[in-house]
Amino acid sequence: MFHHVRALRLLSSKFISCHIHTQQLPFLSATVPPQWWRTTDILLLCAAAQTRTQTQQIHAQAILHGHLPRSVSISSALILSYANFYSHPCTLNALFSQTLPFSRSAFLHNTLIRAYTVLASGSQKNFIDAARGFLIYNDLFRNPGFPPDDHTFPYVLKLCADFLERAKGLEVHGMLIKSRFNDDVFVNNTLLLFYGNCGDLESVEKLFYEMPERDLITWNTVIRVFSDNGCWLETVELFKDLVLVSGLRPNVVTVVSVLPVCAGLGDENLLSSIHCYVLKVGLDGQVRVGNALVDAYGKCGNVEASKGVFDEMIERNVVSWNAIIGGFAYRGFNIDALDSFRLMINGDMNLNSITIATMLPALVELRFFNEGREVHGFSIKMGVDSDVFVANALIDMYGKWGCFTRALNVFHKMATRNVVSWNSMIGNFAQNGRELEAIELVTEMHTRGEIPNSVTLTNVLPACARLGSLRQGKEIHARSIRKCSAFELFVSNALTDMYAKCGCLDLAQNVFDISLRDEVSYNILITGYSQTSECHNSLSLFTEMEMVGMKQDIVSYMGVLAASANISAIREGKQIHAFALRRLFHEHLFVANSLIDFYIKCGRINIARKVFDRIPLRDAASWNTMILGFGMLGEVDTAINLFEAMKEDNVEYDSVSYIAVLSACSHGGLVEKGERIL
Repeated sequence: MFHHVRALRLLSSKFISCHIHTQQLPFLSATVPPQWWRTTDILLLCAAAQTRTQTQQIHAQAILHGHLPRSVSISSALILSYANFYSHPCTLNALFSQTLPFSRSAFLHNTLIRAYTVLASGSQKNFIDAARGFLIYNDLFRNPGFPPDDHTFPYVLKLCADFLERAKGLEVHGMLIKSRFNDDVFVNNTLLLFYGNCGDLESVEKLFYEMPERDLITWNTVIRVFSDNGCWLETVELFKDLVLVSGLRPNVVTVVSVLPVCAGLGDENLLSSIHCYVLKVGLDGQVRVGNALVDAYGKCGNVEASKGVFDEMIERNVVSWNAIIGGFAYRGFNIDALDSFRLMINGDMNLNSITIATMLPALVELRFFNEGREVHGFSIKMGVDSDVFVANALIDMYGKWGCFTRALNVFHKMATRNVVSWNSMIGNFAQNGRELEAIELVTEMHTRGEIPNSVTLTNVLPACARLGSLRQGKEIHARSIRKCSAFELFVSNALTDMYAKCGCLDLAQNVFDISLRDEVSYNILITGYSQTSECHNSLSLFTEMEMVGMKQDIVSYMGVLAASANISAIREGKQIHAFALRRLFHEHLFVANSLIDFYIKCGRINIARKVFDRIPLRDAASWNTMILGFGMLGEVDTAINLFEAMKEDNVEYDSVSYIAVLSACSHGGLVEKGERIL
């Protein structure tokens, strides 16, 4: 009661009446004597309150004129009003405790549990102890005077769903069956939501088909549950059943729930059918439906249809603009995204953090550095630069443009960071030759209690590989095992590559043997073994790829040809050449260059020359390999002729070209000719 006393000291009746009158609350008028206020007037004021301050003022008046703590209805209305403005749970609990002695039904308990579900969707979720809500629920069973009713179970199940309290939810389900509320459609709808939030789709399906009565909310709930859990085909089937079998008519919620499924499946035919239905029943005027259509068409790649829906929208909000900008950017129409962004600004539409975060990657793709800086400045002016999604996009933008100092400034100014923030900075460092800083940042990430994910590991492990930093690589490997991410395909490939590049082929092979594998896994080891004395393992792995049904690619051929060259395995190399011819890989420049190198190292310069002559567009590596080959065999004139022909073929000399021809001159004792070349 002490906080009410303080409120009464600060706020006189006259002051409150005048203040709320200026806020246009209908019943707090200076012309109406406060002592005449009825309970219904107070309830209407609670419903009309626009701010937490107004709710506090109404609360004070209810105490002044004797409505509290006796009035359960006013106490309940105030509890919900405070919850709507995300007040601290202590305020709600105090109101409940003061009015509880006057309660004669489950209504007050239900209201507090419901208020907890409201708070769970806002900024006070971290301050809510779900167990407190469950104690309120349990209290109803201890008081025989007012047992739970048909509103109690939906509210407590919603609380279980919000906090993923599966065990408690199962207990509540059992109790509602015992209390014979299992045929109530309102209760069952909330049960569907609870099981859906817990990911138990089997129970959702079983409950749905066993329900004696289903309404449109039932269908919308189950469609949304399957959609949110990525079961898109099942969602489509449910939607068809709703339209063709149930006799019910889909509404805005149905359409908005099923349209993202069309986008996920890339099913433009279904999307067009739903669009036709929307036009037929007149839902096209609903801004939520328009937004969902714009987004779905954009993600299906039909940018023209997306823009058509957007242009025809009677009403647009910031979500509409974000959807069209995102649709353009998603399909690579970055100039169109920028034009829409400018139109949005010129139309005096308020931008939000999603607008900025969507636009920045498009500017990166366009390499519009100045515009990116302008958008950064605009985000500072709007006060959204500290938003985690905007900050992450800014870090990515500056990192890709090589502005590491700017990226670091954004990173260090972030009040809240998520794993994406860390990954962006680590990736920027690792991919731009700043490997030590990337590794140090991973260490700092651990120190600050952030848990690395598979993206973090696949960013930092190549940095360890380039540095040959085996110790740090092993530490990261140990952490990945502890966090159960070492066996994810991308992580295991990065680990294999790190060990191979650090010269630990035995450890690389161990990781390979116990992990999932794809073509990249094999290529890493084929290339790794080709640079050691165990080149025969490259040949074995290349053959194994064929046997397990994996397709060799350019990297596979380059690696196995290098291994064959190193051990002069002419027979195996010729077989690989035949494989390449059959699959047309010999036409690829890198493979052709590897074939030239293989035949030269095996002493078959004549075959190497044939391969060289059949390359339609040669690069410096092709010419350099042939010049070196003829030089090593003492055919100096041929090497010099090739060097001169290289220039005629409009291929620029590089340092290797000069080393190759000078080496040939040295082998042939043609020092003067070598000097003339220089």
